[in-house]
Amino acid sequence: MTQENDSQTNLITIDGSYIEGGGQILRNSTALSVLLSIPICVDKIRAGRQSGGLRPQHLTGIQLLAQLSEAKLQNGKIGSTEIFFVPKVIKGGNYLADTKTAGSVCLMMQTAIPCLLFANDSSQLRLLGGTNADFAPEIDYYSMVFQPIAKRFNFNFDMNIVRRGYYPKGGGEVRITTNPVDHLVAVDLTEFGQIKRFFGRAFVAGTLSKRIAHEMAETAEKLIHKRHSKEIPVEIEVVKEPDNMAFGTATGIIIGVETTTGCILAASSLGKRGVPAHEVSTQATEDLLYDLSYQACVDQHLQDQLIILMTLAKGHSRIRCGPLTDHTKTAMYVAELLTKVKFTITEVSSNSIEPQAAAAGAASNRTNSAFIIECEGLGYHRRS
Repeated sequence: MTQENDSQTNLITIDGSYIEGGGQILRNSTALSVLLSIPICVDKIRAGRQSGGLRPQHLTGIQLLAQLSEAKLQNGKIGSTEIFFVPKVIKGGNYLADTKTAGSVCLMMQTAIPCLLFANDSSQLRLLGGTNADFAPEIDYYSMVFQPIAKRFNFNFDMNIVRRGYYPKGGGEVRITTNPVDHLVAVDLTEFGQIKRFFGRAFVAGTLSKRIAHEMAETAEKLIHKRHSKEIPVEIEVVKEPDNMAFGTATGIIIGVETTTGCILAASSLGKRGVPAHEVSTQATEDLLYDLSYQACVDQHLQDQLIILMTLAKGHSRIRCGPLTDHTKTAMYVAELLTKVKFTITEVSSNSIEPQAAAAGAASNRTNSAFIIECEGLGYHRRS
């Protein structure tokens, strides 16, 4: 990643192929650009992907940020590998973003909500697309994990799932309401405590039988009880989505855990044609058990999402997690590039609950160490 400053415009150029080389660097760069009023150029967009350049969900997200910040956006079109983004002032209001595909609404939420929290007024956001999509947080993850953890940062928003939408057509709708905050507060998520309960949601939609969801729930519970005491409650909701609240046919499961110190972690998996229900459930459950084997307070899917909150917060934030993902490394690099915030990473003993709890696919990458990520935040305040 490179940084180039134009003496007249203070434009910062960001290499979109850095580390993860996907949409993550684009989302974090444009969000921080809006918040800090920094003009940016992002080049080599999604160079690390087989189909490079902007895809519909990326373009829709950038256009949404441009709309709410009255930004000047150049090269904003499908397939673009370079954009110029020059924001002005964040304004509250009513906004609509439609990927017109099954592109993830959650990825649009990742960029828009942090900006709207610092707008000059309340905002209502209507997002259309996929609510449960591969390679992105599912809407259930946002409501069960991200929302309650983000609330600790004073990062508050209301969310209404109007309709769920799945691959390939999308058709989902989520409505978000935000009210302005003055600043975010620092958070310490480093004490794991003890496991209090497991929870989850197994669903089918469209033409699929509810029996599939039951099988996924039963598989998850059996796996959990192999590794943890049967005295720990396992509460998995089994759902057949009402036809009027879901568009398309899909199945999937999310498995979560809550600890006595208030840590919330989860993992999810979506069904695919030809993949048995028990394999879908096993993938999600093993992913969660992998994080638990490190006594992580933040799971592998939440790591990168908290970096921007830690960057903006007032005070010193600390989180404990397993091995850092490429998304997390990318998020930290972008934050350090565009701000004066510096992150420190400390390797600590994992105090593993059960060594065999690592997912089979991840065992070869096992480090036997957990990590503490920390920083002194900007103490960013809403501009008057």
